[in-house]
Parts: sequence; structure tokens; C-alpha cells
Amino acid sequence: MSVVFLIIIGVAAGFLATRIMGIESDIITTMAIGIAGALIGGFVLRALLTVMGMVAGLVGAVLGALALIWLWQTYIKR
Repeated sequence: MSVVFLIIIGVAAGFLATRIMGIESDIITTMAIGIAGALIGGFVLRALLTVMGMVAGLVGAVLGALALIWLWQTYIKR
């Protein structure tokens, strides 16, 4: 997600978060809370997805290697 999109979504998120938490604040504070939360959450989520993508690649590579070893032992090594 781009930073501009996170800012736009952050304004709405700030409004919803202050209502859910029962906080009475002015518009500027509500927007600031939402924008900061969206930026932090967006960057953390992007980092987590990157790490999980790398882990998923490692798991896929290990499973592929295991499958090839099994095929080699079952059909070729006879």
C-alpha cells in the first residue's frame, strides 16, 4: 500500500478507533491518531508479509527437495 493510501485510510481508521475506544477528541487529534496508526500498522504488516514470504519460500524449497529425494529413492535408486 502506498503512503497516500495509508493516510486516507488512517483518517477513517482514527474515527472508528476513537469511537470504539470511547475517546472524545477533536478532529485533528482523531486524524493524527488514525494516520499514525495506519502508517505504523501498514509498515509492520508489510515487514511481516515479507518475512513470511521468505519463510514460505524456504518451506516450499524444503518440501520440494524432500519430494525429489523420495522420488529418487523410490524409483531411481532401485
